[in-house]
Amino acid sequence: MENAIYAALTRQSGLMREMRTVANNIANANTNGFRREGVVFTEYMVSLDRRGETLAMANARGRMVDLSPGVLTQTNGQFDIALEGEGFFMVQTAEGPRLTRAGAFTPNADGELVDMAGNALLDDGRAPIAIPAGVRNVGIGVDGTISADDQPIGRIGVYAAPDPSELLHQEGTLFTPGNNPEPLEDPRVRQGFLEESNVDPVLEITRMIEVQRAYELGQSFLDREDQRIRTVITSLTR
Repeated sequence: MENAIYAALTRQSGLMREMRTVANNIANANTNGFRREGVVFTEYMVSLDRRGETLAMANARGRMVDLSPGVLTQTNGQFDIALEGEGFFMVQTAEGPRLTRAGAFTPNADGELVDMAGNALLDDGRAPIAIPAGVRNVGIGVDGTISADDQPIGRIGVYAAPDPSELLHQEGTLFTPGNNPEPLEDPRVRQGFLEESNVDPVLEITRMIEVQRAYELGQSFLDREDQRIRTVITSLTR
């Protein structure tokens, strides 16, 4: 009976983690550049004795990042940029470089392009991009080349996406780079656009209901097992 409880508890723990992941997806359904995540359940075997008997346990430590593109929304913002197809921007944070699809940038007091958190946007050489003072017009080409009053001043770094299993969600829309991603040779950058989240709220809410029902069934099973154990103990101690 204890083995059944242990197996059920590992499943409940995984379902709880999946519930938190789905809730985070829903909370970021309107966050530009957000990538939905999922939890991957696997099975592992635990040895019970020397005779080779095993117990199957659930493992929900696996994770998946959905890299499918979101819808591009035109904003006409001079420093709003979006990517068509694959690739990530790279920004410099206090913890090191991070990848992101969120393209809302603005010049700071030093003229460097930064995101909403103040992280500097990096070029294809991983250096911050600065807009010269007094510039009236900034243009961004499809390949990421930035021009200030028709004079090229740099190129936005667009980096190839690592394997989804290597993408570690840091916070918000930021991911750790993984194994040193290389710049894309032929990026497609759109100035005056932002990419919406790729979360489908309806599908996520449906999944949340499914996970909640599965959790309730598991809890019901644990309650019944607990009652069985109590009944056995009561019977043996009379």
